[in-house]
Amino acid sequence: MKSGLTNDQLFEGALAWFRHFGWEPRDFQRKAWKSAIAQKSGLVNAPTGSGKTYSLLVPALLCSSNREPKPGKGLRILWITPIRALSREIEQATERLLKAFLPQWRVGVRNGDTGVAERKMQQKSCPEVLISTPESLHLLLAMKGYPKFFESLDFVVVDEWHELLGSKRGVQVELALSRLRSLRPKLQTWGITATIGNLEEGQYVLHGADGFADAVLIRSKEAKPIEVHTVLPDEVETFPWGGHLGVRLLEKVLPIIEQSHTCLVFTNTRAQSEIWYQRLLEVAPDLAGRMAMHHGSVSRELRHWVEDALHEGKLKLVVCTGSLDLGVDFRPVDTVIQVGGPKGVSRFIQRAGRSGHSPGALSRIYFVPTHSLEILEGAALREAISAQAHERRVPYIRSFDVLIQYLVTLAVSEGFEPRQTMREVQGTASFESMSMEEYDQVLDFIVTGGPGLHAYDEYHKVVVKEGKYVVESRRVAMRHRLSIGTITSDQMLPVVYVGGGKIGHAEEWFVSKLKTGDVFWLAGKPLEFVRLRDMQVQVRRSTSTKGLVPSWQGGRMPLSSQLGSLLRQQLSATNALHPEIQALKPLFSVQKQRSVIPGPNQFLMEKVHTKEGWHLFLFPFEGRFVHEGMASLLAWRIGRHKNISFSIAMNDYGLELLSDQELPWEALDAWQVFDTRHLLQDIQASINDTEMAGRKFRDIARVSGLVFQGYPGKTKADKHLQSSSKLFFEVFREQAPHHVLLRQAYEEVYEFQLEQERLKSALERIQSQEKCQITLEKPSPFAFPIMVERIRERFSNESLEERVRKMVVTFQ
Repeated sequence: MKSGLTNDQLFEGALAWFRHFGWEPRDFQRKAWKSAIAQKSGLVNAPTGSGKTYSLLVPALLCSSNREPKPGKGLRILWITPIRALSREIEQATERLLKAFLPQWRVGVRNGDTGVAERKMQQKSCPEVLISTPESLHLLLAMKGYPKFFESLDFVVVDEWHELLGSKRGVQVELALSRLRSLRPKLQTWGITATIGNLEEGQYVLHGADGFADAVLIRSKEAKPIEVHTVLPDEVETFPWGGHLGVRLLEKVLPIIEQSHTCLVFTNTRAQSEIWYQRLLEVAPDLAGRMAMHHGSVSRELRHWVEDALHEGKLKLVVCTGSLDLGVDFRPVDTVIQVGGPKGVSRFIQRAGRSGHSPGALSRIYFVPTHSLEILEGAALREAISAQAHERRVPYIRSFDVLIQYLVTLAVSEGFEPRQTMREVQGTASFESMSMEEYDQVLDFIVTGGPGLHAYDEYHKVVVKEGKYVVESRRVAMRHRLSIGTITSDQMLPVVYVGGGKIGHAEEWFVSKLKTGDVFWLAGKPLEFVRLRDMQVQVRRSTSTKGLVPSWQGGRMPLSSQLGSLLRQQLSATNALHPEIQALKPLFSVQKQRSVIPGPNQFLMEKVHTKEGWHLFLFPFEGRFVHEGMASLLAWRIGRHKNISFSIAMNDYGLELLSDQELPWEALDAWQVFDTRHLLQDIQASINDTEMAGRKFRDIARVSGLVFQGYPGKTKADKHLQSSSKLFFEVFREQAPHHVLLRQAYEEVYEFQLEQERLKSALERIQSQEKCQITLEKPSPFAFPIMVERIRERFSNESLEERVRKMVVTFQ
């Protein structure tokens, strides 16, 4: 490859590269090439499987190789991915191009799976193209001599930006880019996204205030063809009114799997994937050896084997979770099955795109509802895809725990000059509103521990030498490097065979309940618990076909606002020709007999008396988190007028207030329980926001380094971490009530758990709607699933199913 080529010659070179493989570039790829060659930065938005990777990989390689007078050494292109599985695909695509056109260049991967020897080799002689994750990028910034490591960097590409944007990992990317741009002022920064509802905001967050004005947005005009089929029960009358597993339709799923070449079955939780894998083996034992499982708690070795086997077409079926959501290209996959409501349109489209993963190819996805009302989501999803109704990803703003971690990272390596670093940080979208006072508070925190912790040397991590903030303690540096990252969860313990061999991970709270001889399922295998030794769960293979299924905390996702709105629309279109609507006619008939089906400008409220008491059901269709806040708010507002206590339950469709007293409809109207005036004050009074903030503070304490999770193989028990976090939370509440970390905990409660703005919008909508207030003799089909949610936590899966059957007999 010659250097010193003109932009036109580079573009012709890109065309030649593509045509060498028999490909013809699409319109958005041509636009991306021209913009990148013109040394622009930007964001590429295109459907899954349309060739987004090559829209930036080709010009990045061409431009970087053109800028050197001779084959150069060192890192030239940094490619950031949110998941490790995607790294393997990008590596293969890069190797294909390098082999044909730049054989002297190398590509490498730097993530949590990279061995120590390989990392040392990369430090000595870094490949020209490096594929990494946000966490590994920060580990590179924690490395002595990192400015030299990045001194030749030309391009940074952030893949699947939408996935990072709505998390603290996105803040990690913002901060890392702020330092890299300072080191390399001419650095080109690009993002790739397939599904996002707030493109311009996403672009602003990626490039910051300084780079946004000059950044370009390149959008593909092509829509990915997606075919949605809902797997329907033969008789909706006998299909569960409540539930969450979907195994009642397993017999109908088997023919879909058999007629497919390769099939992915997506579930929303790891526990659900374990259950489906187990049930599939029970009813179709011939799938043994042709079926595998993939989720975040399966061992790395097994995940890699599954990914390779998928690429090579060796597997008929993989049961998986979001671990295979993103742009991984498994060409043999021709069918995707989604078990249970995906809770969001973008997530559903992303998963559908795992099939037909090539430009212009049809993606086929089957939706398997887990209960009757969820059937309606099939019609709503089809309408959403037609309308391209993608969800907005809410960026994290002012995440001071991430900033604290980042500043200690810089102090561990080369140290940092505070005012220059502040200017860099304030150039990010996350911290553009940060004041000098807040920044100084952060600096005081990393040097002295802040108010209440001055007396403890353990929290004096950073020292100031000649105006530069540095970490001198090797112990502090080591502990910090081990703690870099923002992904927090309950303590994960490795599950291994007694004789050796890794299987996966289980959370500490689940393991603590096991007794010797108990059988549980993990990675599709029945395992007998032997003992817990050195923080490892030692097991042996079991021949039992029954056993516990681990449950991982925090696996339940709320319904998105877009999908909720579409569901409300579908309810008022009961004469539509969607097969889902037709299938639900018997259910709608029962709903009409007992209550009503709300129209587009109506809000349904039901109450019924059972032996449990008086049930008040409301149906906003706004998602579990909004309903949680709304239920607490309404209970508190009612309680101001009447001495009454409630039990609260909710699902994604509605909420329940259960009490021993009847609430007259006219009283609810008079009390104006849906009023948006004084909303924040009433929310604060109606919930225990201190308890909620305390739970949020656990993660903040881990990310900011207040608590240390332990050395490899010697991790601290989760209950000790929680008690430490609680202690710090109380110290800050008493001695530093305005501390940035304490304020952050409360802000995260209102923004992400209670979704305050969405709750306000829902209340405004309800106020404007006609209230359909129905007193029932028996619970309606709409109300029944909410009642099931209330009893779910008291029963195992098997006993819950039996309890639901009894409830159906009682209320039908």
